[in-house]
Amino acid sequence: MKTLHAKNNFAFAIIVGDLIGPTGKTDEIQDLVNDKIDVPITTYFALTDQPLPDELLKAVEKEGQICTNLLFLGRKSTTKTSDGIRIVTLGGKFTSESTKLEEFSPLYSDADAKVLKGVTNADILITSDWPQNILTGSSVNLTTQSTIRESQSVSDLCSWLKPRYHFSSSECFYEREPFFHSRQAEDTDGYRITRFISLAPFGNTAKEKWIYAFNLDQKNDLPLTLPAGVTASPLSSIRNNNKRPADSGTTPFSRFGDSNSHRHGHTSNKRSRTNQPMPSECFFCLSNSNAATHLITSIGESSYVTTAKGPLPTNSTFSLIDFPGHMLIIPLEHTSSVAAIQDKSSQTETLKEMHRYRNAIELMISDKNKDRPETDKLGCITWEINRAAGIHFHWQVMPIPRQLMDKGLVEAAFKVQAENDSYPKFEVKKIDSEEIEREDYFRVWMSTCTRDDKLNDTVMTLYLDHTFRFDLQFGRKVIAKLLGLEGRIDWKNCGQTVAEETADAEAFKAAFKPYDFTLDA
Repeated sequence: MKTLHAKNNFAFAIIVGDLIGPTGKTDEIQDLVNDKIDVPITTYFALTDQPLPDELLKAVEKEGQICTNLLFLGRKSTTKTSDGIRIVTLGGKFTSESTKLEEFSPLYSDADAKVLKGVTNADILITSDWPQNILTGSSVNLTTQSTIRESQSVSDLCSWLKPRYHFSSSECFYEREPFFHSRQAEDTDGYRITRFISLAPFGNTAKEKWIYAFNLDQKNDLPLTLPAGVTASPLSSIRNNNKRPADSGTTPFSRFGDSNSHRHGHTSNKRSRTNQPMPSECFFCLSNSNAATHLITSIGESSYVTTAKGPLPTNSTFSLIDFPGHMLIIPLEHTSSVAAIQDKSSQTETLKEMHRYRNAIELMISDKNKDRPETDKLGCITWEINRAAGIHFHWQVMPIPRQLMDKGLVEAAFKVQAENDSYPKFEVKKIDSEEIEREDYFRVWMSTCTRDDKLNDTVMTLYLDHTFRFDLQFGRKVIAKLLGLEGRIDWKNCGQTVAEETADAEAFKAAFKPYDFTLDA
């Protein structure tokens, strides 16, 4: 390493396989821990499917590194180098066990991979397992018949992060042709291309390649046309390959549009559902290549949180926060309602987690209210439209001045608007947070965000039937009038640049971090 570094002046090095290897000697490990072995360059090492020796584990637990210049990346982690290179790591071997894993366990779960999706992008991805189907569409043959561990979780993570380089390790060297990812709406700069490389062990008897030098220039523009030799991503739509393909000429469903506000009027559920978009067309589904992933702020086991496109408030509407705070809580499963989820346990877990997200946002606001004047304090409002013939069920959450709630103005505004629109009357009653209700209703939760023994919620429900013509912008319209933001009722009039949307998402993510239960995994 010292000789190579002297000739090439590397920025850093990464060890993707076992740091010590099967023949590691106790005295050599001790010399490493005692800083008696010179590591001439900042070197990162990842966790593999083998546990760290006790001596190394103690050093990592205490210092976060083994010795000078030898830094541990973690089992699931994000690291930014001094040059601004973002490295994401998912070490260990996949396990389907749902129990929480120890920090240095040589295992990872699907939940660990989902947590890392909150990073949204990476320059380098390091995993022990290969992505599922990585050999598909490749003309590069493996040099040995070694057993390769492939993982769907890794495949999904790579598709999500779209790293420039994805490194792994195995018994042989393998370098696949570069592959490009489907361009998303925000990818106006060009195609994102990933190079997958797996390195053989150091000193292997087959003399397979165990070292790889590469250049990574973040200033290079993404290519507007596909370079020669690249293939389509072999990782796309793997989870949905049992779904029927989308009909040609179908217009993708806009997760934020209101052009179908009355589409359910006087139509049967059966007819509406046959015209539903597939997950690949639905902008709420993470399998859609056009999903606006830069808006996503947290991903759980059954649902995720994202900032709203064209938010009703702006980042200056409330003095208590410096971001709009208009959020969506969305199930990961493509479903018209919780009741439409086929698996009963998934129904329960999805609803429970969505409420957990809602309560976490309310707790965040309640803590920000502390020691602030009454005129600054905020409550929180959540509304949902639950329709049997809906497309992708979700909740909308946003702050609202607490004074409006204390004076009963929020409750009154919904009732008056419903009466003006000739809708049924609202019912005010407590709802069991785990109750799976029938479909076809509009519901709103109002929380004063007072952190006593528990948060105080008022729940109002407007029950409908499947033939009822209901304005999908009803909730937004009521709140806009309360806040004096009538000019922002239509989300299309509230456009932001990708940079502005990203900044708002990052600001919320930073504020929500102490309350984001997915980060405890």
